[in-house]
Amino acid sequence: MSRIHYTKPSITDLEVRYATDAAQHGWGERCYEYIGRFEQLFREHLEVPHAIATSSCTGALHMGLSALGVGPGDEVILGDINWIASAAPITYVGARPVFVDVLPDSWCIDPAKVEQALTPRTKAIIAVHLYGNLCDMEALLDIGRRHGVPVIEDAAEGIGSIYHGRRAGSMGAFSTFSFHGTKTVTTGEGGMFATNDRDLFERVLTLSNHGRARGQTRQFWPDEVGFKYKMSNIQAAIGCAQMERIDELIEGKRRVFASYARQLADLPVRMNPEPEGTQNGFWMPTIVVDEDVPFDRQALLVEFQASEIDGRVFFWPLSMLPMFDRVPENRVSYGLFERAINLPTYHDLTDDQIARVTSIVRRRLLRLAA
Repeated sequence: MSRIHYTKPSITDLEVRYATDAAQHGWGERCYEYIGRFEQLFREHLEVPHAIATSSCTGALHMGLSALGVGPGDEVILGDINWIASAAPITYVGARPVFVDVLPDSWCIDPAKVEQALTPRTKAIIAVHLYGNLCDMEALLDIGRRHGVPVIEDAAEGIGSIYHGRRAGSMGAFSTFSFHGTKTVTTGEGGMFATNDRDLFERVLTLSNHGRARGQTRQFWPDEVGFKYKMSNIQAAIGCAQMERIDELIEGKRRVFASYARQLADLPVRMNPEPEGTQNGFWMPTIVVDEDVPFDRQALLVEFQASEIDGRVFFWPLSMLPMFDRVPENRVSYGLFERAINLPTYHDLTDDQIARVTSIVRRRLLRLAA
């Protein structure tokens, strides 16, 4: 019985061919060739004028916060259910993350809680499109406009998601993306900074190059202390191939989710939502078991393991982690994570393999609900 991994990338001969070309010829004058091409392909897909390939989504977020002038004594608001990569860069610039509760349907940041958490020290709001689910961008952008606070999109998991005609990552002051090996589009490791704001783009471009401004003519002369978060040319070559296949990759994720949804439709669970007027990229199919059904997620993971199936726990509330203060009043977040689990997902997962997964989920949940 072959193992069902929780995720893996889709790599074809095209990615191998581009990476090989970059390794053989992508040096000297061609050392940035695939990087520029990757950024262009991503701009065209996202329909934004500016993008910078980075070594990680975390690095992109760090530079973006720095470019906005967020610093010591400032506060940045984000949802409590997230991976730490969304919060860590806030601490890098000396600011404080403020964790607010999430919505029970999308598991994304609750705009009403954002408004309640605003203070004179609030310098940004981070909207994380969790597992491909879309934040309520209309409400968040309205809050941002009324209070003069930029809204940042952490679209690390949002490729393929569309909010009323606009792609995730094309709406905020800036956005960041991840190309980790688990993501819909991958470069192994890597990220992207994207924005519609030319001045912000130029600021991050300078920061991304050790503080050397684009117009600086003196060699090895940085204009300020910057960062080194560049993507390599070989990684970008893989990214170019992935972007040429992006519609196929998004459709693969949506096909896998649709199969799960069909096979689990009669169970006492909720899955990733797709509200009217939106498209979910369904990066990570997730189930949340109804509150009136007893559920032990660790027991399910053990049963998966015994059947050669990988599973993933739902993200913990960040405020539960030892480096932050607890915020138990975030009742949705604190009541959500133990009842939720991520299901295996990758582009070539077959319906038979999905049935292997769902048969275990069905058996356990139907027994508990009986």
